[in-house]
Amino acid sequence: MKREEATYWIALAHLPRWGYLKINNLIIKFFHENKISIEDFFQLSEQEWHHQYQLDEKQVADLKQAKSELASHAFLAESFFSQGFEIIPITSPDYSKTLKSNLKAAHAPAVLYIKGNKQLLQEKSIAIVGSRDASEIALTCTDNIAKLASKEYKVVVSGFARGVDKQALDSAIKYKGQSVIVLPQGIMTFSSGFKDYYKQIIDGDVLVLSTFFPKTPWKVELAMARNAIIYGLANEIYVAESADKGGTWSGVLDGLKKNRIIYVRQSDPTEKNANNILIQKGAIPVDFNGVVLSSPATVTHNDKCYTSEELKNNKALDEAMIYTILQNDRILTGAEIFKIMKLSPPWTPPKLSHYLKKLDSIEVVKKKNTNAYKLKGTTNKQVTKINFSN
Repeated sequence: MKREEATYWIALAHLPRWGYLKINNLIIKFFHENKISIEDFFQLSEQEWHHQYQLDEKQVADLKQAKSELASHAFLAESFFSQGFEIIPITSPDYSKTLKSNLKAAHAPAVLYIKGNKQLLQEKSIAIVGSRDASEIALTCTDNIAKLASKEYKVVVSGFARGVDKQALDSAIKYKGQSVIVLPQGIMTFSSGFKDYYKQIIDGDVLVLSTFFPKTPWKVELAMARNAIIYGLANEIYVAESADKGGTWSGVLDGLKKNRIIYVRQSDPTEKNANNILIQKGAIPVDFNGVVLSSPATVTHNDKCYTSEELKNNKALDEAMIYTILQNDRILTGAEIFKIMKLSPPWTPPKLSHYLKKLDSIEVVKKKNTNAYKLKGTTNKQVTKINFSN
């Protein structure tokens, strides 16, 4: 990106009180519909902003103010690029497709400020989230999942908070994996972090990312806002430990409302956390190593009792797991259920679909030419397409 163009993107991305949806709708109009650059848009007159883009007086005044600040943004951009930072606008092919798909125009930030290997934004990704004051079992669980993710060449998304976030990052590095650090502050205020992870950034194993104005200091509200970006950047979300309030709790509930598939470590009854409550609300239970669990831990199938590990190895198909996946009115296709259960040959999506049709407790719902499945007696919601593209 040219430095001159970056100046305009900085101005547009941080219009006061506009929000992502309003900014993105404007970008859609001038970039995709009218086919003009952001520089050309800022050169339009106030009358053209009003008539061509249906902007009211307050919005025009905001743009006029942003235009008056271009000189200071140009100075910032000069310093920004000289220190090796980059700006990725939402119109760029380098922008994370996963983030755009998960957050849509309503919640996707207009720009990403980054330093490091931007190719990591296009790779398969996994977020491991949890409490700042995490227990040892939660930290060990995080380490196990990060180890497996690294072996499978999945990028670990981290929020760089103490506890689970920091453990996820450090474990990814320990196991020669890759990670994206999502900051709760402006990227130019992360000087100590850049020193600590200099080698990993230079080697292309770590990308540092922020969505906030580059010189913004750390704030509590930014830490909460940053969580949505962590979830949005991830193809898979694992929760090592959650309290019954706070960022992890809110993030999981919000994700479940949006039909995200979220895996939560099933905790022992003696543990003081809210993991099992999140599972009751629709999260998928996993064990200490991130492996999907049946509910209960053993299932009787064809008059024989199987453990979750035996079921995982396809010695039987875990119907209880299917019921857990489809709870809370969830409606999924056979391919989506196959993906969640992590089945392997001889099972295939068509074989699983054929099996599902025979279960008395499962109802088949038509979606165009594709069958989807729901538990009988649940609300007949419209089928929601879950994005599993990696």
